[in-house]
Amino acid sequence: MAEHIKVFTGSSIIINGIKNILEEHNISSLVKDHTESARLGGFGIPTNSVELFILQEDFEKAQPILDDFKAEINS
Repeated sequence: MAEHIKVFTGSSIIINGIKNILEEHNISSLVKDHTESARLGGFGIPTNSVELFILQEDFEKAQPILDDFKAEINS
């Protein structure tokens, strides 16, 4: 069974940006949006509580893409 690993946590906008870039490189991902889950449950949670997961087997291929993205948003 394939295992997913968390590679990034941030806002929905940032997570969707990374997700799109990964898809361009044929790397599938999974998004867990705790903000939306909390809102539906009637609870508050920070808006940067969206997590991005990829398959562990794709991590080596995704690492340089993730590093470039992090460098770009931190500059």
